[in-house]
Formats: sequence, structure tokens, C-alpha cells
Amino acid sequence: MTTVVIDHGRANLFSLCHALAHLGAPYAVSADPVAIASATRLFLPGVGAFGDVMAGLRERGQAGPLQEVAARRVPMLGICVGMQILFHRSEEFGFHPGLGLVPGEVRRLPDLAPGRRGMRVPNVGWRTLRPQAGDPFLGDLAPDTMAYFVHSYAVAPENPGDVAATIDFNGRDVVAAIHHGNILGFQFHPEKSGEAGMALIRRFLDFSAN
Repeated sequence: MTTVVIDHGRANLFSLCHALAHLGAPYAVSADPVAIASATRLFLPGVGAFGDVMAGLRERGQAGPLQEVAARRVPMLGICVGMQILFHRSEEFGFHPGLGLVPGEVRRLPDLAPGRRGMRVPNVGWRTLRPQAGDPFLGDLAPDTMAYFVHSYAVAPENPGDVAATIDFNGRDVVAAIHHGNILGFQFHPEKSGEAGMALIRRFLDFSAN
């Protein structure tokens, strides 16, 4: 079995690789489309803007292999912008097409109304995850589990059943995690979320879509 961390040139790979090494999990970092196509488990991290990350995938010939392995039900975990690009499109800095693996789009977090108190955009810091009851991946998450977020945009899945967890952002439900068959996504950074985040990475390493 080959676990691949995808290097598309728009991600800080150090923290994720350090977490995998700490867990004793064998993995390879690769930008090679052939290695991606033959992987049996994939991590798709990302930082920065949606359109720029998609440009990195296209420049390196990685988008097609990602779509192919998704169709073969290879387990895949998108992290932060790596989760957002799994969707059809984003409105960040104009409209940009994504990989189209999960129906839905990416929208800016709601700004505070003038004079209102609350969390400002970007959403930076520790937030309490609210898992969706019955979700086979996160449904049994311990109450009050917290994770670390840094983002200004969030996914809006077409199918409510794809939502695995949310957070409260100024009184609104914002999607924090998705589960679509073999595809998982975390808006937060598990590799920066302490023991809870490490446990979630470990859980993905054991995850099977079948």
C-alpha cells in the first residue's frame, strides 16, 4: 500500500509530514502524476487561494489522476484549501473551477454586520467541532473536540448528507468537514490540532470506503 502526500507546489508540507512520521505511518511526498494515479491513499493539502492551488495541479498534470483515483474509490483526504478544491467551483477572487469530485461550491464566510460583535473574517483559531450524528467517520467524535482553523472561505455542499461536521461562526453553521464516499475533507488543520488532530489523521489512515 502506498500513501501519497501530493506536492502541487502550493502547500506547506512540513507539518503534515511531521505528523505522519510521528504516527509511524509510511508515506511518500510526490508531484508525479504516475505516483498519484497508483496511490492507495492520498492526502491533498493546500494553502493560499483556490485558483492558485488549482493552477498548481494543472501545471503538474495532477488534476486528471486525482479524478481517476477518486472514481476508483481510493481514500482521499483534502485539508484546508485541499478540501475546497474537491468541489465544483469557488468564488474566491472571481469564479474558478475545482476538481468537481463533490457537488457544491466554495463561498466567503459571512462578514459581521456593522456594529455587531463576534468573529471576524478570516476565521483564525481553535473552534469546537460539531459532528453530524450518524456520520460513519466523525459521528462518534468526542464532545467538545476542538480543531485549529485558518480560512476566509468555506464549502457549501449541495447534498446535506456530505456534511460530516460543522462549527458555529457568528450563529451560523459553517462546514468544518465533509464525507462523500471515499472522499473526506477537513477545513481545519488536523496536523496543527494537537492530539485530537493526530487521532483524526490516524483514523483516516485506517479508513476504508468499502
